[in-house]
Amino acid sequence: MVVYADLIFLLNFLIDAALLLVTAKTRKIAFSWWRIALSAALGACYVVMMFLPIPPLLFTFSVKCMWCIGMIMTAFGYGSLQNLLRNVGTFLVVNFVVAGGMFGIHYVMASSSDVMRGMVFTQSGAAVFQVQVGSVVFVLLLMAPLIWWFRTVFQSAKQREVVTSYLAEVTIHVGEFIATCKGLIDTGNQLYDPLTRTPVMVMEVAEWGEVLPGSWLQRIRSADVDQIINGLGGDDFAWQDRLRLVPYRGVNRNTQFMLAIKPDKVVITHNQTQMEATKVLIGLDGGKLCSDGTYQAIIHPALISAG
Repeated sequence: MVVYADLIFLLNFLIDAALLLVTAKTRKIAFSWWRIALSAALGACYVVMMFLPIPPLLFTFSVKCMWCIGMIMTAFGYGSLQNLLRNVGTFLVVNFVVAGGMFGIHYVMASSSDVMRGMVFTQSGAAVFQVQVGSVVFVLLLMAPLIWWFRTVFQSAKQREVVTSYLAEVTIHVGEFIATCKGLIDTGNQLYDPLTRTPVMVMEVAEWGEVLPGSWLQRIRSADVDQIINGLGGDDFAWQDRLRLVPYRGVNRNTQFMLAIKPDKVVITHNQTQMEATKVLIGLDGGKLCSDGTYQAIIHPALISAG
């Protein structure tokens, strides 16, 4: 038998790339074409390995699972454990649906055949493997977790779609510096500067790493922003007159302070509509506002209504 490894690689590469694209569309994930291609090539290489004299250990269930996880991490990154499991779940469900559809169409269009001792023999005499189900109990036990898995994965996709409808493009102008990121319009955000009643838009401090002193980042993450203000006299920082301290209540209900920057303007683009605000402060948060990196800022609703 002659095996054309290049054709097998190309066929599996195209199939894996298509399945990864469907997974990205289902989960509303922003993807890069080169990462999709690299992940599809990784999956195609695994199929070609079946024709090579390598240890059978590489084709066990555990290795297949790790290879699948590696493909998903290559295509979409890690983000968080929950995000990774949802991506893997969606990818497997898409695979099962496509494979089941192909098997069903092939079964319906196949010619008549005879069953002999559990083997299907076609009119040409070739043997075909037949999938058999042992008992009704097996079907019922398998159906419940599959339904739960399907509902959980696609319910998370629906929730992500709802969140996506509240996302907007944010562009911040401070002198000659311009920062751009994704922001979530949060109607529950009621953070104002108590002195000037200026709305505060919260943003990850990591987006400002190019212009802020390196020592400030650690102090902001450890909530020691008052030390930054006390040491301003010795720091040569061009935006000293733009800095503000905004009090807020943390999770433990204690009053804390957030370092904020007064920008020249903030431009928000949402649903093909562009809004501009000048009365706004940018509060710097030391953590990650979203575990999977969907957005990096929380937009104050007053900025949308004013626009």
